[in-house]
Amino acid sequence: MAQPSDLEARVAALEARVGDLAGEAQAAREDAAAARHLAAANDRDVAEVRSEIRDFRQATVASFNAMRSDLTDVRSDLTDVRSDLTDVQAEMRTGFAQVRGQLDGAAAGLEQITGLLNTLIAQQGDQPGQTT
Repeated sequence: MAQPSDLEARVAALEARVGDLAGEAQAAREDAAAARHLAAANDRDVAEVRSEIRDFRQATVASFNAMRSDLTDVRSDLTDVRSDLTDVQAEMRTGFAQVRGQLDGAAAGLEQITGLLNTLIAQQGDQPGQTT
């Protein structure tokens, strides 16, 4: 068996080691508590980021849907404008054809008047007593 003086030294060393281990165990418990606290805060942060991403996605989808609706309306408006321009173009062609016909009629009338005037001038030139 060990000597009493040796036993006392060993017990003192064991007590010192147990004290050190108790301190390390306390530090480990505190570290574990801090880690749990950080993990809980991290979970809250992740949940908050997920919520923000979800809100952003919903806002983006709503914005794209509004833009799609606006583009559909613009496309419809452009189709209406194109149809209106086609109608105006047809009316212009009809109007130009009518004006052309009227101008042709007026030109024919002027030609006839010119012919009559030339005939009248020629007849007056054939009459005696007239000087030309």
